[in-house]
Amino acid sequence: MTTDKIDIHRGLADVYFDRTESSFIDGKGGILLYRGYNIHDLAEKSTFEETSYLLIHGKLPTQSELAVFDAELKAARNIPDEVVEIIRATKDSHPMDVLRTAASALSSFDPDAGDNSAEATLRKGLRLTSQVPIIVTTHYAIREGRIPTAPRDDLSHAANFLYMFHGEVQDDDTNDLMDKDFILHAEHGSNASSFTARVVVGTNADIHGAITAAIAALSGPSHGGAAEGVMKMSLEIGEPENAAQYVKDVLARRDRVMGFGHRVYRAEDPRARHLKAGVKRLSEEMGEPKWYGILEAVIEAMKPYARRGIHVNVDFFAGVIYYLNGIPEDLFVPIFAIGRMPGWVLQVLEQQENNILLRPRLSYVGPEEQAYVAIADR
Repeated sequence: MTTDKIDIHRGLADVYFDRTESSFIDGKGGILLYRGYNIHDLAEKSTFEETSYLLIHGKLPTQSELAVFDAELKAARNIPDEVVEIIRATKDSHPMDVLRTAASALSSFDPDAGDNSAEATLRKGLRLTSQVPIIVTTHYAIREGRIPTAPRDDLSHAANFLYMFHGEVQDDDTNDLMDKDFILHAEHGSNASSFTARVVVGTNADIHGAITAAIAALSGPSHGGAAEGVMKMSLEIGEPENAAQYVKDVLARRDRVMGFGHRVYRAEDPRARHLKAGVKRLSEEMGEPKWYGILEAVIEAMKPYARRGIHVNVDFFAGVIYYLNGIPEDLFVPIFAIGRMPGWVLQVLEQQENNILLRPRLSYVGPEEQAYVAIADR
């Protein structure tokens, strides 16, 4: 056993294990870049399809390149009947468990199964990007006792998801807000689920295995559960005037106010502001302005903690947007997964480029070497 001094970085905090061209995060400055493009520009000017192309191919597409990419995504808006039956058999499980199981099952029906080349991995990744929202909406329909709505190829990725969820096309503002939500969740460096995908690919496993593992990592409430937690908090608060006391009580118990703080950011999460206006508009349009009022009141109550680097994160507003769209709370994390798909695909492709087995070490602090005693003598 070594007696050398070993520095332990619990949670691998601030440990750099590789180089990347995927995204840049400045936690102190509150800056997020996808492939060098500021998230503010992408959120306001881009679409999910264009942002996905940027992430996966490393550059903004021309009009013709985007048209081809969009056609490829739309052509993959289907899942095999066998996978639908798996969804039906597991319909009473949590949607993330269903998504994980169905995504894994898709590997058995993919035309590139067994081919781990970069080209095949890209094709499989694009198919999975389109198939994940189909899984989510198919499961929702089945558990609601209705026939799943068939996808349409004249709608965008976000608009088609909402169409399949509701069974009817939503208005442009609602579709655009969901599109923006997907963009904001599309990529975020070596977070828990993306790192998990890289670990799996590091063993030379295929992209279906990596995405299945990433979904499993995202299902944990410490990674993907903030939006659901914010909505539960908002429901408990009930009215804006209750927010200050609620926050005071939560902090007195040394609990966490959901939607505040981030493992990386010590400034405001740059993604959060782009959903704030959407919450305000939806709240007013649906005659329920109190939801926006509650969030604003919580932000006001948390202002003293901003100097400690505790600011709102992207999920603070996302959960209320989903709720106002009539989406059940247990589907909030699957929606996160829908948006994150291009980022996971990018992380898989990047890991494959210069692949290496990810094998960190543990510092042993157990007993010294002991003598074995036969069971009869113990």
